[in-house]
Amino acid sequence: MSTHDEVHQTQEQRRLNGGPARSGAALDQVLQVASSLQTAMNTVIEGKPAAVRTAVTALLAEGHLLIEDVPGVGKTMLAKTLARCIDASVRRVQFTPDLLPSDITGVSVYNQDVRDFEFRPGAIFANVVVGDEINRASPKTQSALLESMEEAQVTVDGTTYALPRPFMVLATQNPIEMEGTYPLPEAQRDRFMARISMGYPSARSEVDMLDQHGAHSPLDDLRPVTDAATVIQMIDAVRSVHASAALKQYVVDVTQATRTSSALRLGASPRASLHLLRASRAHAALAGRDHVLPDDVQSMTIPVLAHRLMLTGESQLAHRSAADVLTDLLQRVRVPAPTR
Repeated sequence: MSTHDEVHQTQEQRRLNGGPARSGAALDQVLQVASSLQTAMNTVIEGKPAAVRTAVTALLAEGHLLIEDVPGVGKTMLAKTLARCIDASVRRVQFTPDLLPSDITGVSVYNQDVRDFEFRPGAIFANVVVGDEINRASPKTQSALLESMEEAQVTVDGTTYALPRPFMVLATQNPIEMEGTYPLPEAQRDRFMARISMGYPSARSEVDMLDQHGAHSPLDDLRPVTDAATVIQMIDAVRSVHASAALKQYVVDVTQATRTSSALRLGASPRASLHLLRASRAHAALAGRDHVLPDDVQSMTIPVLAHRLMLTGESQLAHRSAADVLTDLLQRVRVPAPTR
């Protein structure tokens, strides 16, 4: 289905279908601020507009982003650039084998002045948390992020502490073939809304990078283009983007197809369905629409689902990737017909 086959529905029809009508002013704000974010980030991240767009999409969908690739291709730079563009609290965690879970979540320390324990927040208490080389920490430390990423809260010594909103984890990781890495547990990967790979830049982009990054870091000149309060408003606006019942069924059909595929031994979870719908809403908002199309779902399927899937031995021997399997499944799953 092409973008020209848009579903035109009146506000009354959307109300009857259970989808709230979008405010034009809120949509304009999403477009304006998101455009400014992408423009600012593209001045630092040379030749990677698709990666920048996916990062902004995850931000608007209130999801977490996993950036995976070999060292030196700009993974940390992308995470730091997005964090710098938002006037909000930012913490960076360098994951190492000796990092403890309490370094991330916080710890209760006895205060002799008041003769009681007091909680000292860890690095997770920020609007944007940049986790550098997350798969170099032990699985126990990686698991310290599970509650935070799913429920936006931390429980220490039986007491639960809410995390600030917005809350986003931008994590980078090296391929598991690299020395000193631990594979992320399936439960950890499932909590990341999307995964992107930076890839090597084109020759022209690499020359431009040498020109801009040779004398000084462009991050030094980067100024915030929005703040935490505005990001919250944008997230709330994206949540109200209309998704029809047929579109939601299409999302479920895509995820269920991964569970029955003979090429996969682990398909997408129900959480993946929810993430795919939220990411599709953000993708539609960035396209200037107040409703989701199958095109949005198809565009976000690989970034949202691929890192959650586990291939069978036969697929691995055939050198097929999760993206290859998803591409085949998208061609077989029936696309809902447009309604007029």
